[in-house]
Amino acid sequence: MSVFTAAADQSLCAPLPVLGKDVTVPLVTGGEVSYAALDYAASAPALQRVWDDVAAYAPYYGSVHRGAGYLSQLSTDLFENSRATVAEFLGCRAGDQVIFTRSTTDSLNLLAAVVPADCQVFVYETEHHASLLPWRDARVTYLNAPRTPAQAVETLERALAERDPYGPALVCVTGASNVTGELWPVKELAAAAHAHGARIVLDAAQLAPHHPVGIAELDVDWVAFSGHKLYAPFGSGVLAGRADWLQAAEPYLAGGGASRKVARRTDGGVDVEWHSTAARHEAGSPNVIGVYSIAAACKALTEAGFDNLVAREQRLVAAVRAGLAEVPEVKVLSLFGDDAPRVGVISFVVEGWNSSHFAAALSAEYGIGVRDGLFCAHPLVRTLLGSDPQEVGECGAPEAEPGERSLNAIRVSFGAGTPDEHIERFVRAVKELVSKGAQWKYRTEDGRCVPDRGAAQL
Repeated sequence: MSVFTAAADQSLCAPLPVLGKDVTVPLVTGGEVSYAALDYAASAPALQRVWDDVAAYAPYYGSVHRGAGYLSQLSTDLFENSRATVAEFLGCRAGDQVIFTRSTTDSLNLLAAVVPADCQVFVYETEHHASLLPWRDARVTYLNAPRTPAQAVETLERALAERDPYGPALVCVTGASNVTGELWPVKELAAAAHAHGARIVLDAAQLAPHHPVGIAELDVDWVAFSGHKLYAPFGSGVLAGRADWLQAAEPYLAGGGASRKVARRTDGGVDVEWHSTAARHEAGSPNVIGVYSIAAACKALTEAGFDNLVAREQRLVAAVRAGLAEVPEVKVLSLFGDDAPRVGVISFVVEGWNSSHFAAALSAEYGIGVRDGLFCAHPLVRTLLGSDPQEVGECGAPEAEPGERSLNAIRVSFGAGTPDEHIERFVRAVKELVSKGAQWKYRTEDGRCVPDRGAAQL
């Protein structure tokens, strides 16, 4: 019987239309099957609505902010209206700035570049590398992985109480883990940060596609997220929040667009007056298509209704977790425990299997795309696996042969565009691989486990 048969409200069962839903892929065992894209946490498929909106605009594409022609004026209006759409999507406060970047990583590196020189930054070891690594010019305190949401707050409060109370401080935290999918107590952490005179930036890369994110409601100072995880391709991201640090710092990039006035001095040098608006950190020709795709995705998700999207996704999460729980060899990774609220991101290991081997078999024999490795969150995955922090292991490049243990995990992730059948196929495939084994031989090639095309079927 389908795991979805008992759904009380069938209106929640329809996924949002996405590109690629009809793509078929070959199986190593013969034939083809529709591709089950279950790697949303890396890059979600584009919403059909986003693609249609971009296609409708594309013939009118032009330069922004600098052109007098009709297409340039239209593109400028579209670009700035997209900024307003994102601000509304995030529930920005009056005075907040929305800056368009390349990605979450770019957004957090931008923020790292503008923090005051004597700023102390507090980051949990559980963060994605985009949040963990940008703070190279600041005093960084790395916090140990908490095992409950309450412990996360307590750990932060203790660390902040010990800091220099007169200098600036910034807390960086994820909204939803890219490894476990677990939701973090953002509002409580923001309250703790502000109580100790610190600011807080929310990495919403994994949260924004699954839940509403309100800057004012959560009382965070900045939010960063990526379009490619929000069903909006074309390589654009967002940093939104308080303007003062952004206005006080030198531009992230120096060049056209960031400069308001440039004049030669009598001594041969150059005087520059930089913009105080978001343009200060948007030098160069912006990614208009990428920006518009983010705005289109924000509109599509808002109109679909997050209540319905969340309810449907939670049924998918429950179905995956229930299916994996029926396989004793499977261990699901978690910081906060089984009852912790989470989005559609679940990582696990399988006893007796190299994670790359298992992921390769899911792809080659079932047409299912998942992720394996350390998910650009090496300290967190090592903590969850109970391994030595110095143990060898690279993100997506295991050195172990098929069947051997590796310091890696398997991640399945899904969202608003995931059909029920993909989840059912995944659960069935896990059970069959564990009980019957792979149908094909595999080998390691360039650090990846791949089907041995020259081998006979097992």
